[in-house]
Amino acid sequence: MPEPLDSYRDLLAWQKAVDLVVATYELTCCFPDDERYGLTAQIRRAVVSIPSNIAEGYGRQHRGDYVRHLSIANGSLKEVETQLIVAGRLGYVTKEQAANVWGLTQETGKLLWRLMRSLDS
Repeated sequence: MPEPLDSYRDLLAWQKAVDLVVATYELTCCFPDDERYGLTAQIRRAVVSIPSNIAEGYGRQHRGDYVRHLSIANGSLKEVETQLIVAGRLGYVTKEQAANVWGLTQETGKLLWRLMRSLDS
């Protein structure tokens, strides 16, 4: 039997999502200046939403609310993936530069999926 969690900060999904935030901020610092209020701001808002919704859901009283917030986090994760693809097509990043962030999106997504499934059962 796994030990109970003391905090949302103990969740691997939250920890990986925070890693994703940091990596995304580091990647987007090299985007063109004229994207500061465009794609840079959009991808940063979406990526910060992921661990934020995991934490908010954890703090809710009802399991349904928790799952809903995890679903919102998953939607934001898909936004980040899409925006990363767009940034690549626009030539703002190479596949090599984006590889770490892409890998973190995939890891975070798997952890979110497992967490949602565990709460649904």
